[in-house]
Amino acid sequence: MLFVLRNSKFQLLLPPINFNMDIIIKASQFFLSLSLLIIAHEMGHFLFARLFKTRVEKFFLFFDPWFSLFKIKKGETEYGIGWIPLGGYVKISGMIDESMDREQLKQPPQPWEFRSKTVWQRLLIMVGGVVVNFILALFIFAMILFTWGQEYVPVKNAIYGFEFCETALNNGFQNGDKIIAVDGVEYEKIEDVTGKIIFQHARNVTVERDGEQMDLVMPTDLTTQFLAASEKTFALMRVPWVVDRTLSGSPAENAGITRGDIMLAVNEIPTPTANLFVKEIKNNNGKYINLTISRNGVELVKNMQVTNEGTIGVHIQNLDAIFHVQRIEYSFWASFPAGVQFGVDRLVSYVKSMKLVFSKEGAKQLGGFIAIGNIFPATWDWLVFWSMTAFLSIILAFMNILPIPALDGGHVLFLLYEIITSRKPSDKFLEHAQIVGMVLLIGLLLLANGNDIVRLFSK
Repeated sequence: MLFVLRNSKFQLLLPPINFNMDIIIKASQFFLSLSLLIIAHEMGHFLFARLFKTRVEKFFLFFDPWFSLFKIKKGETEYGIGWIPLGGYVKISGMIDESMDREQLKQPPQPWEFRSKTVWQRLLIMVGGVVVNFILALFIFAMILFTWGQEYVPVKNAIYGFEFCETALNNGFQNGDKIIAVDGVEYEKIEDVTGKIIFQHARNVTVERDGEQMDLVMPTDLTTQFLAASEKTFALMRVPWVVDRTLSGSPAENAGITRGDIMLAVNEIPTPTANLFVKEIKNNNGKYINLTISRNGVELVKNMQVTNEGTIGVHIQNLDAIFHVQRIEYSFWASFPAGVQFGVDRLVSYVKSMKLVFSKEGAKQLGGFIAIGNIFPATWDWLVFWSMTAFLSIILAFMNILPIPALDGGHVLFLLYEIITSRKPSDKFLEHAQIVGMVLLIGLLLLANGNDIVRLFSK
């Protein structure tokens, strides 16, 4: 569920994008983001290992079974790039990890090995990757706020109401409803409203409809319905096409369309949102249409011919002029506490949504590399790129700290057991736990990417 408002611009009339170029741009952003996050994560393990004089045998971006694309050895460590882009790793001497190097563990412990270090040193080495990922996310969020600031349309400024998904419509909402409060609380941001309704099981939503307020009672299984329907957004702000200007010599100018006119219908088909207006205009390319507009509260009908390209020559007004976008600027130093708060809020929201994975409908929503790649836009936008990279860094940190063998959290769990009981689990137990963890992770990987494939073919 994502509502994105960027630079106060609502861009709709874009030239068609070549499908192959679309994929290339998305894939390029995905692999650049993934590579940065993997390197940062493994660097966290590497730096703590070197701090405690632990030998790191390999530092690889991506996995390298049988061969690697590139490798070079400096000092005790071999650095390289593998050919399977499913992650990366550092091979730390004397540690039971995915390499399953049993021969090394049969030898007596050496001073430079992981198993020879104190439990606290081993714990810090294991949490190093998660710590770096989380700090990196907070830093990126801070720099985003410093560079671009923060802007959003307050819920109360959504004067044209919202467009709702099918699940919402089936549970009492109507397109055009204005959301006033959720469980008696008035929220400032749209994502807070929709997040409360879907993921925090709101019971009562107050809306304004046709000038009157009413309360809608939410069913207890609303989240299940939403997930089962595979819907991406619960509600989107209605953005009507309010004319900013017309192109010289265009059908709109010739028909007398002026600044401030609101597009209401095309051939009596309602177009309350800008997207619907564009869709209907394109559906009538080369044809004559009756365009219903609102001018100073009075409805008028204009007749004109749509161009062969499916346009009539009107530009939409900037969102600032319609909704009074809230914009917050941050100084360099003020951006850091704001970035920390922003990152923590994203982490809390993600953790709350994770419990849905354990439901049948939630498991179907799991996505693999295709789903992650698709969160990046088809045009290169540095603001979106860094926003997505920071969010993925938070996800990577959280997923890795889960107490699952083969993940960092699994190693941390056994180290905490050692701290509490003063007994170290046997190498044989750790080896078997590692195998179980790898099987679980492979199963999860197959499920997530299998969902991607099913969704791809179902389209």
